[in-house]
Amino acid sequence: MVEFTHIVDGKAQMVDISAKSDVVREAVATGRIYLRPATLAAIREGTVVKGNVLATARVAATLAVKETPRIIPMCHTILLGAITVDFNACDMYIEATVTTKSTGKTGVEMEALTGVSVALLTIWDMVKSTEKDENGQYPETRINDIHVVEKRKGSL
Repeated sequence: MVEFTHIVDGKAQMVDISAKSDVVREAVATGRIYLRPATLAAIREGTVVKGNVLATARVAATLAVKETPRIIPMCHTILLGAITVDFNACDMYIEATVTTKSTGKTGVEMEALTGVSVALLTIWDMVKSTEKDENGQYPETRINDIHVVEKRKGSL
């Protein structure tokens, strides 16, 4: 039987981590946004009307990581030691990778996932005018494959 640590007596609650020891923890998450070739070219060339797409997405991801416990109710507030946000622009998509690091009693994977999600949403927001078709729809634009690539704890 699967045990959900956030549910006790049928009620959602934050897990008690007070007895755990502080440990160095790191998480890496990634995800992709698929865009039209012309949009990808505009991002690479720096000609997007709203400005530098990837710089803005990097800042947005960093802010999102810091705000994770405010937007995901059962996440613990943690002291972040490092946040890195990287992008890899390919022929059909941009891949965002967020690495979070902390020393504490609980992991940092929700923070990394939140950072990736917001980075990709920010990219979409900044280029949505070029992604829309004649009916105002987004037939080629999609975000997918958001996942934790790796989670480590202990001696890193």
